[in-house]
Amino acid sequence: MDEIMKNRFKTLFKIVLVFIIICSCSEGNKKKDIKKIWLIGDSTMANYALEEDYLSKRFPVTGWGQVFQQFFVQDSLPLVANIIPADSIIVENRARGGRSTRTFFQEGRWRFVYENIQPGDLVLIQFGHNDAAENKPERHVNIQGYKEFLRLFVSQTRQKKGVPVLLTPVARNYPWIDGRLVNVHGDYPEAVKEVANEMNVKFIDLNQLSMEHFSRVGREYVTEHYFMNLPAGKYEAYPNGQKDNTHFQPEGAMAVAQLVFNGLKKLQ
Repeated sequence: MDEIMKNRFKTLFKIVLVFIIICSCSEGNKKKDIKKIWLIGDSTMANYALEEDYLSKRFPVTGWGQVFQQFFVQDSLPLVANIIPADSIIVENRARGGRSTRTFFQEGRWRFVYENIQPGDLVLIQFGHNDAAENKPERHVNIQGYKEFLRLFVSQTRQKKGVPVLLTPVARNYPWIDGRLVNVHGDYPEAVKEVANEMNVKFIDLNQLSMEHFSRVGREYVTEHYFMNLPAGKYEAYPNGQKDNTHFQPEGAMAVAQLVFNGLKKLQ
């Protein structure tokens, strides 16, 4: 009797072992769901680390998109599964300094993104700094033109079954009134909101979020640690120092990237 039970146990063990092996192989062969987040925008979003001799010529300037990839680790993916369910997320940062909606399109930068969008990819669209620059006609775009290019990016993203997300332009470090940072972008943030409502587009009001966050942190700290206001002799790329209240140091870029990530978590 004992021998019969032993044989049955051995047979059962072999069956279970084979089942485990089959399941393991099936899991190993399962294709991972990899999606991309495409970033299109201007210098506040751009990746300066891609430039030649970044550490000696440009550091510490950092676009918020430059540090965005590190938010999408395995533990954090469930937090954005509401908007981009995936086993892995790759951030494709195509933002470029000095570009407005029009010049980004005219230079063929949008075409590259459009041709490579896959179903389920996100496209984060953040322009406005250069569109609003009336003193620079080579990049300036009036409000109506701005809205038309935003509509184009949205509609063509949807053609490729991607998910567009409109962002208002991130705040500059001025003007401060009564201890609070206020809007410097005129009617451009409102234009983004109008297109988002008109086309039922997912939307993050980065201008408002960044104004509120910078105001909470305080003008002195933000000026010294977030923006490119640098003392002389501290950085190789800026031996004479720098006064720049538009572009970010790494800490400022991380703060803005966190605001955008938090915004994605709230989207449905």
